[in-house]
Amino acid sequence: MIEKIIESEITRYRENYVPTVREVAEEIELAGYIDHTLLKADATPEMIVRLCDEAREFNFWSVCVNTGYLSLVSKALEGSPVKKTVVVGFPLGQMATMTKGAETVWALENGADEFDMVINVGLLKAREYQKVYEDISEVVESAEGKIVKVILENCLLTEEEKVAACAISREAGAAFVKTSTGFSTGGATIEDVSLMKFVVGDRCRVKASGGVRTREDTIAMIRAGADRIGTSSGIKIVTGGIARDKGGY
Repeated sequence: MIEKIIESEITRYRENYVPTVREVAEEIELAGYIDHTLLKADATPEMIVRLCDEAREFNFWSVCVNTGYLSLVSKALEGSPVKKTVVVGFPLGQMATMTKGAETVWALENGADEFDMVINVGLLKAREYQKVYEDISEVVESAEGKIVKVILENCLLTEEEKVAACAISREAGAAFVKTSTGFSTGGATIEDVSLMKFVVGDRCRVKASGGVRTREDTIAMIRAGADRIGTSSGIKIVTGGIARDKGGY
């Protein structure tokens, strides 16, 4: 079943693809698009608290951290509208499906609002599409209706693999498809964001992450179809100032 859907999507892409170009006002407020991100291995508790303070100050949509810091983030954001996003199966996506599910369940029970999971790139490349679908579905079901974003790691994929990954994510119930972990060989591109939006349509949204560091970058990604931006440069984006680049994004 999923194989037929993918075959159909690849054909549709080849025959009908038109780049996404949205109208975006130059004066658009960008803070609500931003997942303020810190995922580096050397992130300290002090840095995480500062991340949360910045998110409160600038009204970013969420902070995005590893699950090990979720409890600290929950305390730091208490009483704030800022959402708590965690990564699952990060950054390689190669752990067992049940492990991804267990991490999601734990994070849900400890206050996570959104989940950014990493797809199993190796299985996708092997065309083990049903297994990829089940891997994503496990996290979606474990999240119990919360937002799940599927990180595709586009820099490792061919064009057809990107189409397949988007189609599988959409069919598995993901709320977003996401370009990159920010820890591989490349980040978000306008071309990839546009492709992703074409495939998922209105059933999914797109998150651009990796290398989005300026207001101009952000507006370009939104024009191409992005509805969320993952970045460690959120302050620079909303103020035009100097980035406090510390998050691997």
